[in-house]
Amino acid sequence: MAKSTSARKSRASRKRNSARSGVMVFTRANYRLLLLGLAMIVVGYVIMRLENEVDGVISLYVAPLIILGGYLEIIYAILKRPPEEIVN
Repeated sequence: MAKSTSARKSRASRKRNSARSGVMVFTRANYRLLLLGLAMIVVGYVIMRLENEVDGVISLYVAPLIILGGYLEIIYAILKRPPEEIVN
């Protein structure tokens, strides 16, 4: 009897794994977050260049924070997993 329940569990796990292999890793939300992070990085560098001063407040404090936020956004977009679908 124990053998049949373990066999049933292994079949169910194989079925879940085969169904999971067809799922895309990134969803539309992931791509939007990636694009948002990329835009933040570009805007940060553009702001840094527009001020064109070494000792300016924007180029020393604001732009690097925007760039850092963009990189963190990209890392979050890569690590974010799609919600698990309930398999019955």
